[in-house]
Amino acid sequence: MSSLKLSDLVRAKLEKVRALILDVDGVMTSGTITYDNHGNELKTFNVLDGYGIKAIQNAGICVAIMSGRRSIAVERRALELNISDVYQGLQNKTEALEKFARLRELSYEEIAHIGDDIPDLALFEHVGLAVAVANAVPQLKETADLLLTRSGGEGAIREFSDLLLSVQRE
Repeated sequence: MSSLKLSDLVRAKLEKVRALILDVDGVMTSGTITYDNHGNELKTFNVLDGYGIKAIQNAGICVAIMSGRRSIAVERRALELNISDVYQGLQNKTEALEKFARLRELSYEEIAHIGDDIPDLALFEHVGLAVAVANAVPQLKETADLLLTRSGGEGAIREFSDLLLSVQRE
């Protein structure tokens, strides 16, 4: 369980969350990109995060992935985790947010986003709960509603999912 101290405002925002949007590089992974000898991209995903994703899905929270890059490994991980809302190769994450919210009939205040870098700022300005991983760039840390204690690829998603479920079960 997270040792984060939550303000009443953040607690109220957590109570409203019905969907979570995840960035990939730096959130679902450590942000390291590795290539094998054949030029294939390799990504490492944390099993703790996978469990956290499944736990919030089981609680009725919709999970989506939005990434500026395109990766077969992400498609594979999304398939394993039953995440059908996968948006890759995005130049503009805000357009994907609009599409996702419309498709899932969500208001922006019902959506949380976990990010780590500048491209996530656009989503931070729109979603109801902006969450930064511990190793996020300073600009995200400054604008986030919630700063996690764990880094991307090291259980940050699990930390958030445990926190979300704890607040929503109170």
